[in-house]
Amino acid sequence: MHPLRSILNKMTWDRRERAENYVVYFIHRGVPGDTRKINASLITKVGPSWFMYATAESDETLIPFHRVRRIVNVQTGKLIWTKRVRKSD
Repeated sequence: MHPLRSILNKMTWDRRERAENYVVYFIHRGVPGDTRKINASLITKVGPSWFMYATAESDETLIPFHRVRRIVNVQTGKLIWTKRVRKSD
């Protein structure tokens, strides 16, 4: 199982966790900084290589894992997950 999938599943479905404590940052072209953030409580589904979220303003949106940049616990400020960046030769 993809490590990011495990983290997203735990944040959203584990009763010991509170999804609203987490923020997911991902690439979203056209917004300032090309990065959007959502609260993990908006996640509706987690697939093998993607997750979906919905807001009051929009239907479900699918985000592939390769667009996710980091996940932060907003209560503690702790970085939960970050995308590894490959060094170029």
